[in-house]
Amino acid sequence: MSQSSAAVTPEARERSFGASLSPEEFKAVFRGHPGGVAVITADAGDGPVALTATSVSSVSAEPPLLIFSVSSQSSASAVLARAETVVVHLLDAHDIDIARLGATSGVDRFAETHRWSRLVTGEPVYHDVRAWVRCAVIDRMDAGGSTVVAAHALQSQVSRDVAGGEHGDALVYHNRTWHRLGTHSAL
Repeated sequence: MSQSSAAVTPEARERSFGASLSPEEFKAVFRGHPGGVAVITADAGDGPVALTATSVSSVSAEPPLLIFSVSSQSSASAVLARAETVVVHLLDAHDIDIARLGATSGVDRFAETHRWSRLVTGEPVYHDVRAWVRCAVIDRMDAGGSTVVAAHALQSQVSRDVAGGEHGDALVYHNRTWHRLGTHSAL
């Protein structure tokens, strides 16, 4: 796990950079910035977990790397801190039920056994999503109240491909609401 060799206190940070944005100001900035929707699943040996995330981003095509963040408040954070592999499900509007399931607190996200199965390597994977990618976790970095996870793509499946220049039925989260992108939203 990567960690800074010297912890920087909030006071030292404020002296060197100036005062930071308040949590409310920071949320307001990002409220207007839409994010693609993904569900991340893993099992570190104690049973499967899932969470919905808008923080997934590709980093490199060669090697194939992606990152995402996990809040320490997430019920899945302890498992994701130990998991050697994860499955990142990249969703479209047809997958809204899976997105909502991963975002709902206090529910068994794997109760409906017809919706998911395990890959031969053991990871939980949801069926019929637009695409998923199985990844090996290569690094973790503490970042405030979250952990940023870097992962190397090992295997994927695309069920609903989107041709270059096509709109598909992209699912985005914007201003606390789910949205479908389509020809009506193209500029």
